[in-house]
Amino acid sequence: MSKIKSLYGATPAEIFQSGLENLDDIEAVVAGVLWKDGTITAGWSNLDVANLARLILVLDEAQRRRTLPETDL
Repeated sequence: MSKIKSLYGATPAEIFQSGLENLDDIEAVVAGVLWKDGTITAGWSNLDVANLARLILVLDEAQRRRTLPETDL
């Protein structure tokens, strides 16, 4: 399984600055934005659709493991 590192609590500027500092190590970029009006926009760079779907599944699984009791998994 992929390694997930949370950037919770970081500002968007900090996240982008970290990305710029580590540009050579980045394979693809995925971003999602929750706007104040409740809409969500998302996009990705050079990630193909299959890998984007895999990324979403991995993130979903990580979120479930953090929030659901073991008996519900």
